[in-house]
Parts: sequence; C-alpha cells; structure tokens
Amino acid sequence: MKKFLVVEDSPIVIKIIKHIAKLDPSLHFDTATSYKEAKTLLEDNGIDKYLAAVVDLNLPDAPDGEVVDYTLSLKIPTIVLTGSYDEHKRDEMLEKPIVDYVVKESRFSYEYVLKLIHRLHKNQHIKVLVADDSKTSRKFITTMLQPHLYQVIEAEDGQQALEIIQKDSNIKLLITDYNMPVMNGFDLVKNIRREVDKNSLVIIGLSTQGSGGLSAKFIKNGANDFLSKPFSHEEFHCRILHNIETMEHVETIQHAAYHDYLTDLFNRRYFYEKGEEALSNSHKKGTPTCLALIDIDHFKKINDVYGHDAGDHTLKEISVLLKQAFGRFIFARMGGEEFCALMPGLDINKATTLLENFRELVEDHIIMLDNTSVTVTISAGIASDENNSLDELMNEADRQLYNAKEGGRNQICAAS
Repeated sequence: MKKFLVVEDSPIVIKIIKHIAKLDPSLHFDTATSYKEAKTLLEDNGIDKYLAAVVDLNLPDAPDGEVVDYTLSLKIPTIVLTGSYDEHKRDEMLEKPIVDYVVKESRFSYEYVLKLIHRLHKNQHIKVLVADDSKTSRKFITTMLQPHLYQVIEAEDGQQALEIIQKDSNIKLLITDYNMPVMNGFDLVKNIRREVDKNSLVIIGLSTQGSGGLSAKFIKNGANDFLSKPFSHEEFHCRILHNIETMEHVETIQHAAYHDYLTDLFNRRYFYEKGEEALSNSHKKGTPTCLALIDIDHFKKINDVYGHDAGDHTLKEISVLLKQAFGRFIFARMGGEEFCALMPGLDINKATTLLENFRELVEDHIIMLDNTSVTVTISAGIASDENNSLDELMNEADRQLYNAKEGGRNQICAAS
C-alpha cells in the first residue's frame, strides 16, 4: 500500500495515529507539522508517492484550511481533521471534493481515519458504472466518486449500461437513474439480475420521484438500495460504503467456504460442485475428460523428521506448483497430502503427459526447511471418462494411485 501524508501540528494527535497504525504493518505515513513542511514534502517526494492526505483544518501557518485547498489542487484524496464541530465549517468543507470531515473527539476518530485509508486503497480496484441520461447528473455523481478513488465508467441509458456490464464482469457497483430512454432503471435491474446476483454486483437506484413505492419497486426488482434525489454527500457515501462492505463480507465468507485454509487452493466442496457441472458439460459436448488423484510420497516422514510446520510449508510449495501446472483446469486439495484435478478436453494420453511433466517438476523442486534443502516426489492415478459419474472417476483414479504406490511411488499410473 502507498504511504499517506499526515499534516498535523499536534504531537499528541501524531502519537495516537502512530500508535494505532503500528497495529497494521501495511500502514505507512509521513508527517508534516505545517503547511510549509507539507508543501516541501510533496514537492520533494512527488504526489504519486501518497495514497491520500490527512490534514488538520487549522495550522499555525494555514489557519483557514489553506492546506486542504492545496492537497485538493494536487488531486490528492483528502481527509480533513478538525478539533471542534462547526456546522457552517462542516458544510463548507463538504462542498469541496474531500473524502470526509472528521472531528478529533477520541481514539475512534483516528481509527475511522485509518479505516478510510484502507477503503481508499481497496477502492482503486473497484469499478463503478453510473447510468443516467442526464450528462449533468452523471458528472455530479462521478465528481462525488472520484475523490474516493473508484474507477468510474458512465452510460447514458439502460441499454448501454447493460451492454457494458455484460462485457465487463469486474464492475462491482451500478448507480442507476430510473428515468432513462431506450431502457429505464427497472428494466435494467431486471435484466442484470437474470445473470448477476446481489452478492456479485451492488445496484443502487436513483430518482427524483422519491415516493416510497418507487424505492420499494426498485428493491423488489433486484436493487440493493435506493436514494432519492437530492441526497447529501454523507448519505451517498454511507450507503455506498455499507453496500460495498456487505458485498466484501459475503465474498470473504464464500472464499472461506470454497478454499482450503492452509494452501488457499479450492477445497473438496468446490471440486465436487464445479466438477459435477464440468463433467455434465463434457458429456453433452462429447469431449474427453480425465481425472487425476495426486499424493505426496512419504509425506508423514516430513512431519516426523522436520515437524508439522515443515509439513505445512511443503504443502504450500506443492500447491504453488499445482497452480502452475493445472491452472486452466478444476483442481483442489482433497485433504491431507492428496490433491485432485479434473481435466476437461484432455484424453488419457495428454493427461498422462501433463502428469508426467508435473511429476518431474515436483521431483526437481528444492524445498527449504529450516536451512535444509529437501525434495519430495508425487504419485498419481488417472481415470478416463466414459460417461462415468464423478464418484466413479474418483474411485478408478484411486485404484490407479494405489497401483502407483505399490509400484514403488514417484510414478503415474493410468487406466488402460
């Protein structure tokens, strides 16, 4: 993560921020105690070095917030700190393209600031689509989003927005107006939800027709949330933040459900769900498919001799090689030292060649365990699909794996 800049004349505030930031090794920042010092730092280091600036509203050489205008003029996302709450000053600041306005009340205020820094870092990778037939409205929303570092794309009607989303699966947030030509907001949401669920794409509806019925209709048609125009700067960003974080929490849970905690490979559950689907497609298309069960030879000896941490490290190393060799296929850690790969499109000869190459890759790979270099080998069994079920393929591959083990290990056996 890039550094951020703290412009603050209070040693106590700087000390608190340093203390909280120490708890997170990804957070690094420079400090300036005056407008002059901040200007020198930015001129010497360059603005590209900094993700954002956290600036005090009242500095000895900039008592009227001049440093805020300076960092904004450099297009640096700016979080404003103030020692006291002033409604007029707050409104004045929120008229500017700042990230947020934070009162220095307690430790929680500074924790919130650091949370905003993390959010800005994440936002750089989030694509947002704004759909509105009014160029003025699109520009207004885009101007609110850009200081938060979102990647913003614009569409001038529902049809154009739908086409953009169909071409770009990386869009995570859609902000759409209701009244649009060609395709209105309701129809846009309905069409999107046929293909993309709420956990993969957040949709927030907008309209000047702020009746309860309109908001309910938007949400019933698949939107995650709704805002009536005009809305405040803070409400807009609070709604977006809430929905984005909810989506990210769901993604975290889904990742945990389908991934092995140690190696971050897919797990048995994922393999069976996606494997059944892929095998069914292969049967429909009549394409060859093979399944391989892979086992690390004498893995127990590594645990016994070097300890379980060394065993975990070995599993991680082999997992990296597995990703290199089988990245285009469905593969998973099935448990312990056993892995599985389903290879749609490969006949038995091609699958055997791939597994032989992988066996050689593993055999030649040096693993460092407590300053000791070791090597391991793998054995594998391959089954070829003949309109079998996934379980039948697994059983046949397991029999072939047994043959490979009985034959002396470090070899590949395939069903003839």
